[in-house]
Amino acid sequence: MSTTIPTKKAIVIGAGVAGLAAAIRLQVMGYGVSVFEKNDYPGGKLSHFELGGYQFDAGPSLFTRPQLIEELFEFAGEPIEDYFSYERVPIACNYFYEDGTIISAFADHEKFAAELQAKTNEPAENLHKYLNKSADAYNHIAGIFLQYSLHKLQTLFKAPIFKAIQTVKWPYLFNSLNSYNQQSFKSPKLVQLFNRYATYNGSNPYKAPAMLSLIPHLEHNEGTFYPKGGMISITNALYQLALKKGVEFHFGNGVEKIIRTQGVVKGVVVNNENHFADIVVSNMDVYFTYQQLLGDQVKAAKVLQQERSSSAFIFYWGINKNFSQLDLHNIFFSNDYEKEFESLFKTKKPFEDPTVYINITSKREPSIQAPMGKENWFVMVNAPANKGQDWESIKDFYKSVVLKKLSNLLGEDIEPLIEVEEVLSPVSIETKTASYMGSLYGTSSNSKTAAFMRHPNFSNTTKGLYFVGGSVHPGGGIPLCLSSAAIMANLVDQQQKLKH
Repeated sequence: MSTTIPTKKAIVIGAGVAGLAAAIRLQVMGYGVSVFEKNDYPGGKLSHFELGGYQFDAGPSLFTRPQLIEELFEFAGEPIEDYFSYERVPIACNYFYEDGTIISAFADHEKFAAELQAKTNEPAENLHKYLNKSADAYNHIAGIFLQYSLHKLQTLFKAPIFKAIQTVKWPYLFNSLNSYNQQSFKSPKLVQLFNRYATYNGSNPYKAPAMLSLIPHLEHNEGTFYPKGGMISITNALYQLALKKGVEFHFGNGVEKIIRTQGVVKGVVVNNENHFADIVVSNMDVYFTYQQLLGDQVKAAKVLQQERSSSAFIFYWGINKNFSQLDLHNIFFSNDYEKEFESLFKTKKPFEDPTVYINITSKREPSIQAPMGKENWFVMVNAPANKGQDWESIKDFYKSVVLKKLSNLLGEDIEPLIEVEEVLSPVSIETKTASYMGSLYGTSSNSKTAAFMRHPNFSNTTKGLYFVGGSVHPGGGIPLCLSSAAIMANLVDQQQKLKH
């Protein structure tokens, strides 16, 4: 059997989720793809480690829109079941409030509505109305953001943009998410519950547009899923697929420079050696791409004109007990949500009563993810982006307030139950994943035009240079990173067709 050697070459900088997806798509499209990654493992933020018998997913912990991974395998002509499996989760999240109220967000809408009516006296029709509007907004608007470049006129003409404009209600554009939620629900508890979706792209619900109300559609209409083996199985599946298709990986090899001459990309410099290619795709934070790899301080400074997204402080705890009231996803709300966001974005200081998120994969796979009778807690608080704060003392502060909150709401002293501990701060996020200031999503969506201000998936000044990942269009999080790779591949395909 003869194999044809690709004549066109592509280089992908970074093996994060978007980099892996980009490499797979380009290889299938006929490019010979080389991926250069400064770490010695694939996945970027979507990584994993083991500590004292406990398994920990180090980064993103929520899995929605599995069809995007299925589409990628279909595109590559490979059966997904050989690489990856997942299941729908019956409870999207458990919510804990300071007054002792606990709300389970059931995947079943009727059950969820009944739960809300019982716990908060919220009329069932309010939830149904909200989720229907969320679905409507998602189906008409998100399709444009997730499938098309907003920065190319010819692609926008292909998009169903006029239908979307008819769907967009003024409140989506001119109201904040918080004011939209206040109009939708009677209970402040529900306003807070649906305000939290702004944090899915590191934004402030009191400033971000009501358009973000389409995010709950993913969790409550389409569903929340658990990938068998934990989130790391997504990275493993994409990496194995890339290898199967013939992508070459160079781990422990960070790119030092992107080579370009007369407005055309020529390749990259790695370890002082030139590697030439027809196209280069950067999965590195767009700020660092300009600042370090292109030496373009003007463009780098332009990226920083947009407010950075929030970051996170994460404790990975091995807990010597099972807590029956907890599930895969759990949220312990702050008593003053507005003040928490003021602290995150205005004063850039840690808040004394942070909202705490706990992910426990051992709830889905006991004895595999943690020793029998124990739990692996991924404990995260929203944190301000890194501006040189004293993170060592912030770590002690966060640990103290988080333990106090959890011990109070779970009715048990948590600290003596911690058997192992690891931490991840905005500084270590920046170091490990080259995310400027440790911002998880690049820029925030704290303005009406934020979606249109994100950096495009191509360069206006350098032909053959493309961008994917959480710091560019359409945004951060696994589904959006996968979408960025698909948008980039479509742009490359269009460029190819123009040549012929």
